[in-house]
Amino acid sequence: MIARIRGSRAAVVVLVVGLVAAAFAWQGTRGGDTKITVYFSSASAVYEGNPVQVLGVPVGTVESVTPEPGRVKVVLNLDSDVTLPADVQAFQVSPSLISGRSIELAPAYESGPRLADGAVIPVERSQVPLDINDLYSSAQELTSALGPDGANKRGSLTRALDVLASNLDGNGDSLAAAISGLADASGTLAGSREDITGTVRGLQTFTSTLAGNDAGVRHLNRQLATVSGFLATDRGELGAALQQLAVTLDDVAGFVRDNRELVRHNVSQLTRVTKVLVRNRQILGSIFDEAPAGLGNLLNAYDAAGGTLDVRMDVNELSLAPGAFLCELLARGAPGDVPPALLSLCSNTVGSLGGSIPTLAELLAAMQGGVQ
Repeated sequence: MIARIRGSRAAVVVLVVGLVAAAFAWQGTRGGDTKITVYFSSASAVYEGNPVQVLGVPVGTVESVTPEPGRVKVVLNLDSDVTLPADVQAFQVSPSLISGRSIELAPAYESGPRLADGAVIPVERSQVPLDINDLYSSAQELTSALGPDGANKRGSLTRALDVLASNLDGNGDSLAAAISGLADASGTLAGSREDITGTVRGLQTFTSTLAGNDAGVRHLNRQLATVSGFLATDRGELGAALQQLAVTLDDVAGFVRDNRELVRHNVSQLTRVTKVLVRNRQILGSIFDEAPAGLGNLLNAYDAAGGTLDVRMDVNELSLAPGAFLCELLARGAPGDVPPALLSLCSNTVGSLGGSIPTLAELLAAMQGGVQ
């Protein structure tokens, strides 16, 4: 009986020793945990023992936090079976404003090179969230920039807000209707985005042409500014027109909604128009060169008091008799458009009349001065 008990005890001891040896052997084949070093620009609320996560799943803990000049060294202890990409990034995550921060590693490994044990993640691949002090500092800088010592030093910001409030007062419904109408119209046009893309490319070429005529465009803008000064005197009527714009835009949105296919077709055709504009960019450039001078002459001819355009015909060059003038016009026609017999008759008739018939200028002068 005693021999059996001793034999059983010996078997138990052998079994325990075998289990311990197997555990040590498994631990040796398993290897130690993976350690990596991360450098952050700052590490407030990061402490030893804080969790390390990948996609929200804990994979390790923070082993140590060591401040260094201009940065903070954080050593992470990860489970040995965790695989990360070689270009992994580290983020400090705050579950709340007052709790400690965890370290999030991203992205998760899919394929490619792996992060080795003892690897280092530099500051360029680490991110630190704004803390409450940074938010307070940004808010303080903003209020200082907009305050009495900044943009509102002379009350400019206050006056701008007062003018904006005055212009929007009572127009909330109209503004909302206008925005709603624009939203509907833009939704309809979204279906033609490919055609619009082609149109935009054509317009890009067109604007490049305008950029080549920058001086003429600038002069034209100055002339338009003068015209806008005249329009400013009618700002009351202009305000009423803008108030009606919301209603008009709502009607336009309904029209576009009811004619989607037609609008899509028109947008497609607009691409062709822009190509035509590109082909005629030299002509357009000439127009922009000469348009400022034409607008200047138009402004000089406008009589604001009488609401008229003051112009005068120059008839001093009408030095031919009426018949001779008509024959001259016929002679300037394209060959074949005027019968040769008519030209011959015209030439003989004018030659036989000689200078006995007064010129057009003389006739107009007589009509203005009265017949003596």
